[in-house]
Amino acid sequence: MSARTIESIYTDGACTGNPGPGGWGVVVYLNDGSVYEIGDGCRQTTNNRMEMQAAIAALQYFQQSGQSEPITLYTDSEYLINCVTKWVKSWKKKDWKKADGKPVQNQDLLEVLDELNNRKVKWQHVRGHAGNIGNERCDVIARAFATGKKPQLKQESSPPTHVPLDNMSEITVAKEPEVTANLTTNNPKSTAVNTVEHDMTMMEPSLAPATHTHENVPHETRVVLLRNLVETLRIADEVAEKGFLITSSELADLMDVHASAVTSRGDQWRWRNWIVSRVRREGNQILWELERGDQVESEEE
Repeated sequence: MSARTIESIYTDGACTGNPGPGGWGVVVYLNDGSVYEIGDGCRQTTNNRMEMQAAIAALQYFQQSGQSEPITLYTDSEYLINCVTKWVKSWKKKDWKKADGKPVQNQDLLEVLDELNNRKVKWQHVRGHAGNIGNERCDVIARAFATGKKPQLKQESSPPTHVPLDNMSEITVAKEPEVTANLTTNNPKSTAVNTVEHDMTMMEPSLAPATHTHENVPHETRVVLLRNLVETLRIADEVAEKGFLITSSELADLMDVHASAVTSRGDQWRWRNWIVSRVRREGNQILWELERGDQVESEEE
């Protein structure tokens, strides 16, 4: 009988507010058909940090298994893949400075990722919210933890090296405090709303699962989420007012959606108070411009 091994791992991160409460999820598929899931949350973090946390947990799981066979790690974060497979080498040579001389963000997590990454790991991008079972399940886990819930994780079997479940929480290296709420959920859903007005796509950020109702959220949490939302809208207004161009990944972080949800919207669409327009491409990046919708409409009148 062949030894039980890891076939593939899916990871995902989520954040409500960005920065704000966040969560991450990992789904491990083993060759005997069993599934092992890991997840956790933080009270104050960012979407990128949660994507990194999930990948760290996945790589630590793989390392602890002692497996010699290679695996494929699936993530919907192109930013994460680029960080680990491309940019980190240059950043280390430049003493963790970017091309403009500014410090690299999330250096603490990037150093851990770089140490854990090896040739046995194949990084594979998967489109988010496109029906991929592994990716969708990771998203459910991450968003549940981000909203203060504790989902029921599938533990159909012990890890290959029989790591005690109680020790699996040590996989996370986040410095942010953990979410302590112990509510459960089985199927959180995104509240992204897609409608059409005139010739532009309307898009709302996914700030919380639909099952996360207003009534069962503590007042303090609602206030924090509202403050985070106001800060997000303030930043968007400043970007529009000063005419800054931002990349797809930066825009996705601002809206708290996956990058694919930005690039698949076309050249012009509406998000809340702003009209988002594709300006040009620079290398592998698409640059976007935000304009206040009410100002555009008044000019047209």
